[in-house]
Amino acid sequence: MTWAAILALAAGTYALKAAGPALLGGRRLPDPVTALLAPLPAALLAALVAVATFDGGERLVADARVVGIAVAGIAVWRRLPFLTVVVLAAAAAAAARVAGMA
Repeated sequence: MTWAAILALAAGTYALKAAGPALLGGRRLPDPVTALLAPLPAALLAALVAVATFDGGERLVADARVVGIAVAGIAVWRRLPFLTVVVLAAAAAAAARVAGMA
């Protein structure tokens, strides 16, 4: 049963990925559609980060991860290099954990 579900999901994923090129046939999307779709990956990534940060099962949690995300947000806003953002966020989360934030 599990393998059947995995295979069905894999087939569905490939079908969805193939649908775009098959339906467009090499044509470009209209400019308004392209402009609408351009920020979508960043928004989806932000949503995944938010869910991973605040999800506590049946309740919202605010722990050291929130401090790390806040520091990362400020670092990105200040346009720091990506590696610097990651190191600052990890250091801030670690410092918050040492300070007693679960």
